[in-house]
Amino acid sequence: MQTEFEISFLDVFGKIEDPRSKRNRLYAISEILFTALCAAICGAEGWQDVEDYGKMKIDFLRKFLPYKNGIPSDDTFRRFFRALNPQHFQELFRTWVKTIQSEQSERVIAIDGKSARHSFDDEKKMLHMINAYATEARLVLAQEKVDEKSNEITAIPQLLEWLDVKGNIITIDAMGCQYEIANKIIAKEGNYIFALKGNQSNLRDDVKTHFDDLETLGKLPAHKDYDKGHGRIEIRTCWVSNDVDWLHKLNPHWSTIKSIIRIDSIREIKEKKSSETRYYISSLTASCEKILASIRSHWAIENNLHWILDMSFNEDQSRIRKENAPQIMAIVRHIALNLLQLTKGQMKRQSIKRLRKMAGWDDDILTFILTQKFS
Repeated sequence: MQTEFEISFLDVFGKIEDPRSKRNRLYAISEILFTALCAAICGAEGWQDVEDYGKMKIDFLRKFLPYKNGIPSDDTFRRFFRALNPQHFQELFRTWVKTIQSEQSERVIAIDGKSARHSFDDEKKMLHMINAYATEARLVLAQEKVDEKSNEITAIPQLLEWLDVKGNIITIDAMGCQYEIANKIIAKEGNYIFALKGNQSNLRDDVKTHFDDLETLGKLPAHKDYDKGHGRIEIRTCWVSNDVDWLHKLNPHWSTIKSIIRIDSIREIKEKKSSETRYYISSLTASCEKILASIRSHWAIENNLHWILDMSFNEDQSRIRKENAPQIMAIVRHIALNLLQLTKGQMKRQSIKRLRKMAGWDDDILTFILTQKFS
């Protein structure tokens, strides 16, 4: 049995509280979870897929666990995941992530929300979760479900409560641009960059007015970068101003702001040009180059997490809907994706979609994926 694998998954998630009656435990928790994870890595989308995968791959699965009673039925998987405690499962996920990630002096951690659009039923709304994503390592660090009667503004502080932000840069889009959230990040010894839009209209107008002064803009340092690919050319220019005392007087709740940022983007696609200006606030006093790189890193949560979950894992179309199962399976997909991203870093020119196919075809590749850790 693989020692590394035990440390990175079973030793952690095997500690989940068993919700089943003691009289009805034909299958160990570890067997149910391990089957679901392997199936998710290899392309399974629903409970029948998980059962079918287990039956077809039982010889492989028995290299790790006994499976004395064979593979559970789809109904067993369904009932088990509906009954699991999602809060405990999230805690175990955070513990597991610590076993596979490397220590870095500073990271950009992007926080953003994602919905599973077909996870609703007659009893509840679709699942919406806030995810914390280490952009350089491409790892999901944590997640928090948004309560049906609440919104992201409430969920983000809950996520930050136990997320390790010390020494890191937290990037959040305009929805999370709240001074209470900024204060929490600073209290936990992190830094932030927040996007400014209409929900902070007064603050945004103040920042915009500052940068609209051409004389002021001309005195500020600027950094320009170019992005070319797939028939698209984009030029971004970033200005950063540390002159914020006047802003504190107008917006006393925002005492943590140390810099304000303007980014102009000019995009050309097939000879059609478009332009956009965006504004940000930050607790950093850093160079334009570093600020722009951090903001660009934030977009990775859309491109390398949410897009992959929808396009490769088909999460948006998932029909897993009842009770706690949608939330639990969203976390299982995060586990699978983290392992796949670690593998992808060692297997050049492989997409996540292609890696999942290869894992389903080749047991050695699946074993390699399951045992991934940072070196």
